[in-house]
Amino acid sequence: MMTEHSVGFEPADKLAQDPETLRRRFWHKIKRVAAHLPFAEDILAAYYCAFDRQTPRHVQVALLGAIAYFVLPFDFVPDILPVLGFTDDAAILAAAIRMVASNITPAHREAAHAAIQRGLHDEA
Repeated sequence: MMTEHSVGFEPADKLAQDPETLRRRFWHKIKRVAAHLPFAEDILAAYYCAFDRQTPRHVQVALLGAIAYFVLPFDFVPDILPVLGFTDDAAILAAAIRMVASNITPAHREAAHAAIQRGLHDEA
């Protein structure tokens, strides 16, 4: 069932409802693919915003759905395809980020930048 804040892709919507599994799968995937993603810092900022207790619930739900779609091992365009593999992920993340951009704070962006600078080694 699609809700107002779902991504309309049932496996992603279901994963978004399990924050601990989503966190674990997010860090596993981002560590593996960050060097190949031109939008890695944006998705990290969205991640920090989604898990910030100060972020409004509707914003968290929208971002968690988009992040869940990113971490799923299957999607509309397989991630193993060079260049094209992440275009669907990028489109969904860009749409979610655009919808809630005013909620992604400088602190979220600084945390994302710091994680990239550390090489993502210290993350959960």
